[in-house]
Amino acid sequence: MGRWIRIVSAFAMTSVFGVANAQISDRVVKLGILTDMSSLYADGSGPGSVAAAELAIEDAGGKVAGAPIEIVFADHQNKPDIGSNIARRWYDTEKVDAIVDVPTSSIALAVQTITREKNRVFLISGSGSSDLTGSACSPNGLQWTYDTYALSQVTARALVARGDDTWFFITADYAFGHALERDAAAVVKANGGKVLGAVRAPLNTSDFSSFLLQAQASGAKVIALASAGGDTQTTIKQGAEFGITPKQKFAALLFNVRDAHSLGQKAVAGLAVAEGWYWDQDDASRAFSKRFQAKTGRMPTMVQAGVYSAVAHYLKAIAATGGDQAAPVLAKMRETPVNDMFAQGGRVRPDGRMVYDWALLEAKQPSDSTGEWDIYRKVATIPGDQAFRPMSEGGCPYLKN
Repeated sequence: MGRWIRIVSAFAMTSVFGVANAQISDRVVKLGILTDMSSLYADGSGPGSVAAAELAIEDAGGKVAGAPIEIVFADHQNKPDIGSNIARRWYDTEKVDAIVDVPTSSIALAVQTITREKNRVFLISGSGSSDLTGSACSPNGLQWTYDTYALSQVTARALVARGDDTWFFITADYAFGHALERDAAAVVKANGGKVLGAVRAPLNTSDFSSFLLQAQASGAKVIALASAGGDTQTTIKQGAEFGITPKQKFAALLFNVRDAHSLGQKAVAGLAVAEGWYWDQDDASRAFSKRFQAKTGRMPTMVQAGVYSAVAHYLKAIAATGGDQAAPVLAKMRETPVNDMFAQGGRVRPDGRMVYDWALLEAKQPSDSTGEWDIYRKVATIPGDQAFRPMSEGGCPYLKN
């Protein structure tokens, strides 16, 4: 079933003996952070996602609608069967009201189905398959942070426009990687570029040499990494050993600030990255990141910041409706604009996609960086309506009904 630990907010303890609002089920609002605590996505989500949710609870005062807020979290080990079993257990016996984060799209797709069956709430931050608001959409699931369509639109279109118009994909062999390759390849072709080939790499492999040799032999200007976390880091490290750059360039389609920090400024200099949120983008993001760093020792990623925003918005909706029943809370989340340290003027569409502005960033040269976390400069802002897939093109089945 995977390792899981219960955390009861210290703020909730002061009110646990009080009378909770009658509209709060079981007299407690319970959040389940289902994430990768021990493998390749742990750094970008994992314990940091738990910390981000705790900060959102802290900012809510530790309770909502008169009820204490409780967190449980679990390591899904990047295995759909384990993730599904945890989700069912949480909903059926642990009375979890909302599941949050869930990196690894194959697991998120399974949890999406379970959440709809149980009529609870799914706040997706760590998973990126655009199918979650497309063919596999759910009225109970909100995809808050990123998706494969936005990653592709922002990065691929910018690189092709620069003349980097031939691509080869090294793709993580599971749902997220497949969706990311599909969406990015479509953007490349739509903008006049060509895809020269692709290869599928097992999740969390330690040796990318054969995949890199195929990419090198293709002669493509861009070697696109349709992967994330440790897989992307390992590919870039081993690519440098093969002498791939500067003859060819990497496009890391999902790449967070901790990935860049781990590799070092010299290794990532000049790398174009699409991000929905960056710790140094404005005063509000810097203030949040300072608190997060004090709590965890590191700067937050886009996914971790998205967990904070989604949880905070969810708790505000409970406060506004006076209960934690899924349908009215989700309706309130959709009708209320998202204005916080994560997004300004964000909105949740009927298909569950939270739409907000994105940025194309470029990693600074070491000589331009003023500190260990001063990694990127902004190249362009991409309005949310351009970054995310139009709802009419997603094929969300429940909207047709």
